[in-house]
Amino acid sequence: MAATTRAITIASNSTYTLLGKKPFLGGRALRLNNLKVSSRTTRSYTCKAIYYPEVSVKEEGEPQTLDYRVFFHDKSGKKVSPWHDIPLQLGDGVFNFIVEIPKESSAKMEVATDEPFTPIKQDTKKGKLRFYPYNIHWNYGLLPQTWEDPSLANHEVEGAFGDNDPVDVVEIGDRQGKIGEVLKVKPLAALAMIDEGELDWKIVAISLDDPKASLVNDVDDVEKHFPGTLTAIRDWFRDYKIPDGKPANRFGLGNQAVNKDYALKVITETNESWSKLVKRSIPAGELSLV
Repeated sequence: MAATTRAITIASNSTYTLLGKKPFLGGRALRLNNLKVSSRTTRSYTCKAIYYPEVSVKEEGEPQTLDYRVFFHDKSGKKVSPWHDIPLQLGDGVFNFIVEIPKESSAKMEVATDEPFTPIKQDTKKGKLRFYPYNIHWNYGLLPQTWEDPSLANHEVEGAFGDNDPVDVVEIGDRQGKIGEVLKVKPLAALAMIDEGELDWKIVAISLDDPKASLVNDVDDVEKHFPGTLTAIRDWFRDYKIPDGKPANRFGLGNQAVNKDYALKVITETNESWSKLVKRSIPAGELSLV
């Protein structure tokens, strides 16, 4: 039987013009200049990419099966990669964030970095679908056009090497995102998680459409307006593997969240690593560059 395919049409709540910006370094950013979006809202199923009117999201297969994939398409219907083809930055300290795991859900969804067009799928272990032991309480996903180089040691974080993935984002806004949704966010802080010896950055950010977005601009603001959230994020990622019998994850940089400037430094460096990867200055191994 052919896999089920469901088209997810882009939704928008108002008419606006989006000016596309180039990434930090040369890349394969989609052309998004002067796009206008009608106020008409069309929605099917659960996925949408509200800030990319020229990108549609399509599900193939059934959720919570091994065949399930969420692909991104441009306006011509051609598949594009959410990792490689959506630009990283929009200017003025604003970045694109792609939701992989909506808040208050537990299916471990992630971009398939080794598959053509890097669709979002549910992670597996020993042929079985993976779930977190409990819900994640924030929207979780990736920054496009970033890469944590596994051949590069970070001497500020115990000499740990990158985990070979895009940089992760923990988005702390109130609204539950949707798989494949692209949100405008501003970084606020970063946590240097060390997972089985690999450096796995967690950028803490907030969507610009959140009511509190204007109030938070750095790590201290997070504690003021979202008290306890940074500790809760650190503890969640520290402990989530323990129910499976694995040791707790560790954190570098004094076990504390670092400020916005440091988070921006991480984003810049990992964007540079991604640029070298797609230019094939660094061996890609099994990673898909399509």
